[in-house]
Amino acid sequence: MTTDRRTDLLCNLGTYMQSGDPSWEDVKQRAVQANAWFTAGHIDLAIDNIVAQYLQKDRLQEWLSHYQLPATSKTVGIVMAGNIPLVGFHDFLCGFMSGHKLLLKLSSKDDVLLKYILLKLGEWEPEVSEQVQIAERLNDCDAYIATGSNNTARYFEHYFGKYPNIIRKNRTSVAILDGNETDEELALLADDVYHYYGLGCRNVTQVCVPRDYDFARLLRIFNKHNSYADLNKYKNNYDYHLAIYLLNRIPYMSNESLLMVENLMPFSAVSVLHYRFYDNKEELTDILEHSEEIQAIIGKGHVPFGDSQKPALSEYADGVDTMQFLCGLK
Repeated sequence: MTTDRRTDLLCNLGTYMQSGDPSWEDVKQRAVQANAWFTAGHIDLAIDNIVAQYLQKDRLQEWLSHYQLPATSKTVGIVMAGNIPLVGFHDFLCGFMSGHKLLLKLSSKDDVLLKYILLKLGEWEPEVSEQVQIAERLNDCDAYIATGSNNTARYFEHYFGKYPNIIRKNRTSVAILDGNETDEELALLADDVYHYYGLGCRNVTQVCVPRDYDFARLLRIFNKHNSYADLNKYKNNYDYHLAIYLLNRIPYMSNESLLMVENLMPFSAVSVLHYRFYDNKEELTDILEHSEEIQAIIGKGHVPFGDSQKPALSEYADGVDTMQFLCGLK
């Protein structure tokens, strides 16, 4: 396949993913049934962001113009996470456009959507099925890309360390507020916090605020997502952590769907949002920008409110240029 043919296939895929085709709608429903954390709304959100940010011809061409695609093909094994719908799509896209043969190990939590996408691409172009395959074991690959937790990263490093690799660990995102945000900006921040239950690395799990911050206003605006309290798995987390805070007499704030506690750790549990105070915004920003735990900073001068789940093609997980890695394989 030529690069132009691959680009056209991805653009066709974008059109198909928003077409309402009955077969595709059935696959999305099966994905919901296969993972109790997935909702139809979250799957549609992931699809809309992928189509808008990744599967547009002008965006793909501009992105590709920065790379010299490899002249020879290697075999690349990709271990995908399953924390949010289609979270591994960007790795697939990079591998596909680089021309390498791909062996994909899908997470059991998110193995419905991408399987069907590959089947559909293979119907349109049989060479896709030769280039991209799903495998349970990633043996004899020339390079590896693996995404998981800090714990699984140790295993990845053991098995893949002697090969060219990208191994990703836990990351999360934070927001820096100055107290002058509009109601509209805070409503968008609520999306950054709540979407996907906060399970994605680009979800905001901590807000950094000045010491006189008005939390009551923030929580009032966050009420827009109180329907999350009707979802069993989310509500179970809320009730569990509320009980822990009460038993341990830990101060907390809450609306009907979110618990806020002061904690310097950027990672928080489902249904919990950490907050920390700052005295010097510039010093705080410098610390966060150099932290290996932070994927994105949301706020004025950083990622705009509401855009945390809309990374561009060139915004790579962990700040490691996946496409440059693939283009540099020899």
